[in-house]
Amino acid sequence: MSSPDLSPELYSSYAVSGGNDACPLPAAPPRERYWLHFLLFGLTLLSTTIVGAAMQMDFDRNHAFDLAHSLDMYVWVWRQPGLLWQGLPFSLTLLGILLAHELGHYLTALLHGVDASPPYFVPSPMLGTFGAFIRVRSQIYSKLVLFDIGVSGPLAGFVLLAPMLAIGLAFSKVIPGVAHQGTAQFGVPALQWLLERAIFPGTHSADICLHPVARAAWVGMFATAMNLLPVGQLDGGHILYSFFPNRHRTISKAVCLLILPLGFFWHGWVLWAAVLLWLGRRHPVVYDNTALTPGRRKLGWVSVALFLLCFIYSPITTGGL
Repeated sequence: MSSPDLSPELYSSYAVSGGNDACPLPAAPPRERYWLHFLLFGLTLLSTTIVGAAMQMDFDRNHAFDLAHSLDMYVWVWRQPGLLWQGLPFSLTLLGILLAHELGHYLTALLHGVDASPPYFVPSPMLGTFGAFIRVRSQIYSKLVLFDIGVSGPLAGFVLLAPMLAIGLAFSKVIPGVAHQGTAQFGVPALQWLLERAIFPGTHSADICLHPVARAAWVGMFATAMNLLPVGQLDGGHILYSFFPNRHRTISKAVCLLILPLGFFWHGWVLWAAVLLWLGRRHPVVYDNTALTPGRRKLGWVSVALFLLCFIYSPITTGGL
C-alpha cells in the first residue's frame, strides 16, 4: 500500500465531470495495453506475497510484524522460493480488497457510458503495494454519475474488507504487549477496535497479534480512509463536489490545512497535505444543477460513516525507519 501515505488514486486521470445520458465515448477509443495491466498486477502480487510471507513468519513466531523483515524476505525467497506460499493469505486478501474497490469505479463508469481504463496496480517493497487506480478518459456531465463513480469504489471495497477483517481477527492471537515490539507500531481504526471488542472482550488492542489477513484488511481500511478525504479528485472529493460544487475548492483547501497538525502524530500527513495542496484542490467543472436523489444523499452519509470507521490519525509510528 502507499508508502502507505501516497495512494496513487490521487494521480489518476480521474477527470470526472459527470455524464448520465450525455457522455459520449471518444470516436476512437484508445487500445487497451492489457499486457501492462497484467504485468503490474503480477509484480504487485509478487511484492505483496513476499511481504505477506514476512508477516506470516513473524506471526508464527508470536512476534509483531517488523517492516524490516519484509525487506529481508526479498533475499530469503530468492534462496527459498517455497516461502512464497506463506504470503498468499495476505496478498490475495489485500489485492482482493483493492480490486473490488477499483472494479466498483470501473464497472460503474462503464454502466454510465464513461470511458475508463482497467485498474492499474502499483507494487511497493514495504507493504507490497502503493495501491491501485483507474483512469477516466472521457468527460462527465452529470453530478449523479460523478457521485456514482466516486462512491462505488469505497462501498465495493468495504463489502469485502469488513468480513475479511473479522476473519483475520478470529485467527489472531493474544500476546501481551505484542504491538510494542518491532520497529513500527500500527494504529487501530474504529472498525478494528469495535471488532476486537467483540472477538477479544476485555483485551487491549496492544495485546492482539494480528493475523496477516487482518493486516491486509488494515491496509485496505487505510486506503479507504485516504481516498475518502474530501479533497480534490479523491473519491471523497468527487462526493463532496456532487453535494457542494461551489464550496469544493474552499473545503478541499481547509481539509489540507487541517491535515497538517496531524503530522505531529505521523510525519506522512505533512507530505500528504503538501501533495494535496499542490495537486489535489481542483476539480473539473460539472455544468449540472440536478439535485442528488434521496438515495444518493443517504449513500453520501454512508461514505462519511465509512471514513470515520477506517480513519487512523496515527497510522504508523516508527522507531527508527
